[in-house]
Amino acid sequence: MARILGIDPGSRLTGYGIIDENPQGYQYVTSGCIRISADYFPDRLQQIFAGISDIVNTYKPEQMAIEQVFMHKNADSALKLGQARGAAICAVQVSGLPVFEYAARQVKQALVGKGSADKLQVLHMVKILLNLQGDIQADAGDALGISLCHAHYQQTAQRLLQGVGR
Repeated sequence: MARILGIDPGSRLTGYGIIDENPQGYQYVTSGCIRISADYFPDRLQQIFAGISDIVNTYKPEQMAIEQVFMHKNADSALKLGQARGAAICAVQVSGLPVFEYAARQVKQALVGKGSADKLQVLHMVKILLNLQGDIQADAGDALGISLCHAHYQQTAQRLLQGVGR
C-alpha cells in the first residue's frame, strides 16, 4: 500500500490530492487547494512551501507526483509555474519523499486513454476511479489525477518486474 500526494502547481492556486493505493484499488484521502494570497512573488513561493509542508506533516504521504512544466504562450507564466513547482518539490524533499514527474499528456493517457483528453474528461474519470460524488475544484481534481496516474505507472512497473522474474 502506498499513500500518494499529487500536486498541480500554480503561483496563485496549487491543487493537491492524496490517495491510498492498496490491493483493492484506490481510496480517496483528501484534496483541496492552497490559495496564495501574497502579491510579492517570493512570498507566494513561501506560502506554497509552507502549505505543502503542512499537508505532508498532516497526511504522511510516502510518494509525491507532480505535473511537469509545459511551455505556455507566455514565457513569464512558464517561469513562474516552474518556480511554484520548485517550491512544492523542495517542501517534500525536506521530508525525504521520492518525487515523480508526469507530463500532462501522460496523465490524460493514464486516466482517459487519450493524451489529448480535455479537463472535464479527466475530472470525470477521477470521480469514477475514486467513487466521488459532487463537485471537485478543478485544481484539486487535476492533482488527484496526477496521483492516480502515478499509481497506474507504479502498478505497471511492478507487473513488468514480476513478469521478468518468472
